Amino acid sequence: MLTGRIALVTGAARGIGRAAALRLAEAGADVAVADVQADVQETAARIRERGRRAAAATFDVADPVQVDAGVQQLRAALGAADVLVSNAAIVNNIAPLTTMTHERWQREIAINLTGAFNVIQAVLGPMIERGWGRIVVMSSGAAHGGLHHQAAYAASKAGLIGLVQTVTLEHARHGIACNAILPGLIETENVRRMPAEIREATMANTPARRLGSMEEVAHLIAFLASDQAGFINGAEIDIDGGMRLNTGSLGSRKEIRAQRDVATGPTSD
Repeated sequence: MLTGRIALVTGAARGIGRAAALRLAEAGADVAVADVQADVQETAARIRERGRRAAAATFDVADPVQVDAGVQQLRAALGAADVLVSNAAIVNNIAPLTTMTHERWQREIAINLTGAFNVIQAVLGPMIERGWGRIVVMSSGAAHGGLHHQAAYAASKAGLIGLVQTVTLEHARHGIACNAILPGLIETENVRRMPAEIREATMANTPARRLGSMEEVAHLIAFLASDQAGFINGAEIDIDGGMRLNTGSLGSRKEIRAQRDVATGPTSD
């Protein structure tokens, strides 16, 4: 499906990024992987085990100088990217609006939103010249519903939708398809470390009554990277088991307990 294509995946050291990189390799692409974590090299090794070429670079997507140097390094190793999966993000800035620091707000926006802008800008030129490109940006269901105590995360993910739509308006005529994926709660390493009651509350609020798998997201990414997805452009694609159909916003553990107590009576925990 992707034979002869070159893909670049950011945030590929683990989680959805690694799963996407491996799925793209299985679909026939050669894959460049990037992350701030040095163990992104392990992802590259797994790609080579699948018989595809791979190259890895470590850089901070929030720094345009690092991005330009890293993309040039990967381009020299494999060639210019036909496919970009902009996945790098942080999610651990948790605080109420009244106490979230400006420094942490700015850092999260810089990685999650400006980072996507930096990487897209770095790969667009060759895509325009060839008249073909696929850009997949990882947003979140929080882009529409907000997220309790995570204002910077929700705002950054909402901003990505505007970025995707603008890329489409400016570059669909150049054969470039740019789309946003909005996952619900996916069973990544970080999610497995979340308190069980938060995972259970999310599943209870999800019609599918389960978490999503990284492989399910990776298969969607691979499809959007294919020739068959060329007329899907500027789209927001939910992969959340139907969670967006419920209006409840996932709150703090204290609020989850309070909601449960209203429904079932107080418990002793």
